[in-house]
Amino acid sequence: MMSYVKPKKHFGQHFLNDDGIARQISQSLTLHRGYKEILEIGPGTGVLTRFLFQNTHVHTRLIEIDSEAYDYLLAKYPERKDDIILGDFLKLNLPTMFTEPFAIIGNFPYNISSQILFAVFEFRNLVPEVVGMFQKEVAARIASPPKSKAYGILSVLLQAFYDIEYLFTVDETSFNPPPKVKSAVIRLKRNDVQALDCDEKRFVAVVKQAFNQRRKTLRNALRGLNMKPALLASPILNQRAEQLSVAEFVEITNQIIF
Repeated sequence: MMSYVKPKKHFGQHFLNDDGIARQISQSLTLHRGYKEILEIGPGTGVLTRFLFQNTHVHTRLIEIDSEAYDYLLAKYPERKDDIILGDFLKLNLPTMFTEPFAIIGNFPYNISSQILFAVFEFRNLVPEVVGMFQKEVAARIASPPKSKAYGILSVLLQAFYDIEYLFTVDETSFNPPPKVKSAVIRLKRNDVQALDCDEKRFVAVVKQAFNQRRKTLRNALRGLNMKPALLASPILNQRAEQLSVAEFVEITNQIIF
């Protein structure tokens, strides 16, 4: 078995090398809503994988884009070869791969962490729980409430359908190579919202437009949209995007004619 996998910058790899942190991440899964399947994204050298494979209550699969790490994991876990996939998570057909709800976990490559979360949002009815390591500022943004400077597009979209907790901060020394920033682990648990009281595609479009010019008031940031008279007269447009709750974005969406 090869003894070393070189971290690759173009994959955004910072391999976790702290067993204590890996154990803590794996123990953060709550089996919310009773799922039996887990997908680990970017297992690298398998520090977290070891603890996931020890949990016999669930079936864990891995998706790894780096062929060197993939070969390392195959050699390390030959009996799990069918559960180790060489590929790009962002290109997976998740509804085909998983016919039942599954959790997502991982020390996510920071260069695709936001794209992973957009995929979670898209397939929210298949993914009841996510436990992930992110760059600390990204983790804080996702978990931030309204009226926070960190609150942004993904905060609104994910908080519409998930309860989100900031679990703990991880120092740079827990990785090889050490990143230049601190990291953090957050947990997303699917809430009871089945659908928003508005057109969800329009909701996403409104949220994105509002935050794309986040320093402007909504009256200016949403300029060009066909607003109903009641919205044009509403003081809500004098606020900035970061000040609005999910419910207020739903209300605005319903006051725009598309």
